[in-house]
Amino acid sequence: MNLTRRRLLAWMGSASALAVAAGALPASLVHADHEPRYRDATAPVKDRVADLLSRMTLEEKVAQMVALWATKAEIMDGLDFNPGKAARAYPHGIGQITRPSDRRGGPNVANAAGGTAARWREPKDTVKFINAVQVWATTETRLGIPVLFHEESLHGYMAPNATMFPQAIALAGSFDTGLMVRVSSVIAREVRAHGVPYVLSPVVDIVRDPRWGRIEETFGEDPYLVTEMGVAAVEGLQGKGKFEKLADGKVYATLKHMTGHGQPQSGNNVAPAQLSERELRENFFPPFKAIVERTSVGAVMPSYNEIDGVPSHANTWLLKDILRGEWGFDGVIASDYMAVQELDSLHHVATDLEDAARKALAATVDCELPDGLGYRTLTAQVKAGKVSEAAIDAAASRMLALKFRAGLFENPFGDFAKADAITGNAEARALALEAARKSLCLLTNDGTLPLDDSKLKTVAVIGPNAAIARLGGYSSEPRQTVTLLDAIRDRLEGKAKVTFAQGVRITMSDDRSDDPVILPKPEDNRRRIREAVKVARQADIIILAIGDTEQTSREGYAKTHLGDRTKLDLVGEQNELFDALHALGKPVVVTAINGRPPSWPNVVDKAHAILECWYPGQEGGTAMAEALFGDINPGAKLPVTVVRHEGQIPYFHNLKPSARRAYLLDDSSPLFPFGHGLSYTSFEIGAPVLSVPRIAADISVTVSVKVKNTGIRAGDEVVQLYLRDRVASVTQPRQKLCGFKRVTLQPGEERQVTFTLDPAAFAIWNREMQHVVEPGFFDIMAGPNSVDLKSAELEIV
Repeated sequence: MNLTRRRLLAWMGSASALAVAAGALPASLVHADHEPRYRDATAPVKDRVADLLSRMTLEEKVAQMVALWATKAEIMDGLDFNPGKAARAYPHGIGQITRPSDRRGGPNVANAAGGTAARWREPKDTVKFINAVQVWATTETRLGIPVLFHEESLHGYMAPNATMFPQAIALAGSFDTGLMVRVSSVIAREVRAHGVPYVLSPVVDIVRDPRWGRIEETFGEDPYLVTEMGVAAVEGLQGKGKFEKLADGKVYATLKHMTGHGQPQSGNNVAPAQLSERELRENFFPPFKAIVERTSVGAVMPSYNEIDGVPSHANTWLLKDILRGEWGFDGVIASDYMAVQELDSLHHVATDLEDAARKALAATVDCELPDGLGYRTLTAQVKAGKVSEAAIDAAASRMLALKFRAGLFENPFGDFAKADAITGNAEARALALEAARKSLCLLTNDGTLPLDDSKLKTVAVIGPNAAIARLGGYSSEPRQTVTLLDAIRDRLEGKAKVTFAQGVRITMSDDRSDDPVILPKPEDNRRRIREAVKVARQADIIILAIGDTEQTSREGYAKTHLGDRTKLDLVGEQNELFDALHALGKPVVVTAINGRPPSWPNVVDKAHAILECWYPGQEGGTAMAEALFGDINPGAKLPVTVVRHEGQIPYFHNLKPSARRAYLLDDSSPLFPFGHGLSYTSFEIGAPVLSVPRIAADISVTVSVKVKNTGIRAGDEVVQLYLRDRVASVTQPRQKLCGFKRVTLQPGEERQVTFTLDPAAFAIWNREMQHVVEPGFFDIMAGPNSVDLKSAELEIV
């Protein structure tokens, strides 16, 4: 469908105009004859961009690099789009609008912080707003350039009614890339149906500091796992492989945040990342590089932090030389929110906002989010000779290319009827339940689990996370949620009595957007603990739901809105609650509902079983209840190493040989190793078998591993493959994850899984910083986690 000014104006005079205002698509619009090359949907994107750019004024080019968020107030009456105001405020067009689903810029939310406090529009109003903007942009601006809209979609479209899947760290624990593709595909179709072609997801930072409040947003600590989950997320959002244009129901992804974000100084968000070039190339770069090389990812977002004294948004080596130069990325580099301004206000590497804009542009940052306050100065700076128009042309070209590749010039509209039908529907809810089931990780179990409901008369469900669906950061309000308490009541209806007590309150508010985090008074919580003990005393078993709230683990984006912590154990009086219940002498099963890894040594030492649930999404209550009663068999693994306490940070499985010698008067081992996860059945994983014992440096090797279910229940096992380079020119990690496969086996069933290790798996960055395969001996190791491994020897000659 090709929208021309003449045809669209004629069409708007009909009843169809009312349909688009409500979010429906026009029935048919055909391409007119003798139109400019950029209007030709069959022409190559490169040609369309060149033709359009040649027709644009400087002001129109710069407009493509600017976004509106709080400045949406300049184009709205209340929450409705006003074309007259838009024409006056933005006579050269609007490049991008930030998060159309929120009310930012509208009445009473002008000062809302961080983007989550500004509550959402109704979905129908979102589509109406998008479509009204696009009608104006395509018919009332000189060149009819549609507007680019973006949204957040970390683990679901962050807007009302959308499906909320398990948080990213939970999905990583599934070790299931196929599941990640399917989850991301549902997210994409829900977002795109609303008229949005571009999302700020996924996060592919590797994370090495659990004090950092954003750890929940990541796929964990391992470069290989993060790479494979990141590729799967991008393929689900966009489609597989390399392509020129998005397919229907797909959206462009954004890789966040390049780079070093997950190991900040002191665990503080935005703090410097003290990382060498070698560390970056060995661990932090690989997910970004692989996704750029293997997919058509639309955008990359630099990180807030600095590396070696240079903030990422002004780092020409990082963005221009590495990302665009070495890796050949030709997509959009989009700034993080307010990060260009912070080159001046926070990092002090720019003298003012204009200088900040120049430095970011020099680093090839194409658009400034969320409001483009620095980039709005670029027109005047070009005219003053401070910025070259060629730099503007390059950035504007990439922004236009994304719009052409997204098909916005052919169809920029949302379709509310379609969006309403597919968003949070039965199919999506079923996938959310499947994802929750596959994300549950059994940490400990003395045989108490699974529970036998025929032997239970009274079950006490206790805890601050039992009667609420914790969704985690970057979540909205789905059509439905299922709490653990509700699911257990449904599961045991007519079979056993279910009692409940809150036990403690973790924070006074459950709203992630609230700036202050206020803890309850200890005496109030101790009163709640006494009440919980009374309830639990009458029960046969205690199911205790503890962990985090969306306030105790979150993004700390300002001094007034903190989210990083110095302590990792349970917040408040949760340990007191556990100890009081444990003292009753009854079995205590803990469901950990949390955004941070469970560094809870007291609970781990005493609990009869612990089920790590992370934030399991909108259907999480059902999945947790199923796992507790054995309707499903947990099979997830830990995507991070769980430390005993803060003194062990940073701790990750791919340590160098000289690390972790020992500590005086303390245990140097982790509480749980990377890749750990138990089952209700047992598995035997054999030693790896190599296709050949010796290979040349440019040859691949096939590794076969047998895995057998030796128990009496069906279950999932994740076969993990690691390698160790015994001697190299530079120090190498003790082990490196290089493959994983999740398999489902029936009792007694045996299967052989195979992995192919190509030369890249063995390559290292040598002393000359060359990526090479050095001859020598390698241990190829396989097992159920990063510790219990069997090995075979491989020689590279």
